[in-house]
Amino acid sequence: MIEHPIPPLFNEQSRILILGSFPSIKSREAMFFYGHPQNRFWRVVAAVYEDTFPETVPERRDFLIRHKIAAWDVIKSCDIEGSSDSSIRNVTANDLRVILDAAPIRHIYVNGKTAEKMYRKYTENLIHRPAICLPSTSPANAAWSLERLIEAWSVIRS
Repeated sequence: MIEHPIPPLFNEQSRILILGSFPSIKSREAMFFYGHPQNRFWRVVAAVYEDTFPETVPERRDFLIRHKIAAWDVIKSCDIEGSSDSSIRNVTANDLRVILDAAPIRHIYVNGKTAEKMYRKYTENLIHRPAICLPSTSPANAAWSLERLIEAWSVIRS
């Protein structure tokens, strides 16, 4: 069983919440979201917001706060092999009320189908809020080009 080591990132100005499934090995090592260099999350959101690509963890933290984005993952703990979402078992979900009770979140987005599946199974009925599924920014989602991801993810600006 692996515990999620990264605290949620949000403040009282956060308007949208982006949820992944569970942090990759690289993200757990970096102690921040989307830490794998091949994950396209940071390239996508930088393009969507027409902002500079944030390279360091402090720059990434500032980017999210500046754009009123809260970030966390659906899963609090699970059994997982490496960083493979398909191997996730024995899930305990994070309590999103930590964020939702403190910030005026207008929309919840999930990054990919695994996050969507876990959200629907473990979280949606507890908080009674729908989530919009966006295509995964993971390098495993090779069917989606960077350009297509940017187009799909542009909805987070509305």
